[in-house]
Amino acid sequence: MGEAERATLELMEIEIWSDIACPWCYIGKRRFESALAEFDHRDDVHVTWRSFELDPAAPPERDGDRSVRIAEKYGMTVAQAREMGRQMTETAAGEGLDFRFDIQRSGATFDGHRVIHLAAEHGLQDAMKERLLRAYFTEGELMSDHDTLARLGSEVGLDPDEVRAMLASDRFAAEVRDDERLATQFGISAVPTFVVDRALGASGAQPPEAMLELLRQGWERSQPIPVIAGGESCDVDGNC
Repeated sequence: MGEAERATLELMEIEIWSDIACPWCYIGKRRFESALAEFDHRDDVHVTWRSFELDPAAPPERDGDRSVRIAEKYGMTVAQAREMGRQMTETAAGEGLDFRFDIQRSGATFDGHRVIHLAAEHGLQDAMKERLLRAYFTEGELMSDHDTLARLGSEVGLDPDEVRAMLASDRFAAEVRDDERLATQFGISAVPTFVVDRALGASGAQPPEAMLELLRQGWERSQPIPVIAGGESCDVDGNC
């Protein structure tokens, strides 16, 4: 086994299931980053973003007023839906995020998730995830538009021609579906969900202190049990 493989095996793996169109996922990303910055072993943590579509049947773009759609979906008045959006905007602002629901363009996020998988091959997954979240929640970009995704990919260092070629094919479609099937196997039905070494998990955009405790518990579980050596024993090779 090479040095790179050994180093990878020693890292604590954090898998995060989230959707680009999920406001709590963006807020949760910021809170997780705050916790990770305070974690003593942050350099020994590897983060993988997993795909999750809140609405796999979403059209390329939805028509109509967002507040009206929210009101119909949750059985509330339009005024209540707008107030919910205002409160969400205030919560996001507390994390340094600028939510612009007034210009948001809602639609399918499947191709956006495929671009994130492509970015992972180039070591740019987190940067791509961040760029798509900002584009969706702050800049009113459409996550199903291939030209938009190629431009956003180029901004984080991807070759826009490679992005377009990937989107014109079915490349990474299986990877997105695999992430979603794995979420189902783990019982994940809401996002964001954070999973540490596939042994511990946390659901929702929890406060940084709760995320930090999750990291610490995960780290303690991943470490070898302290053993006092020196007594007589037999090893796995039969040497006694």
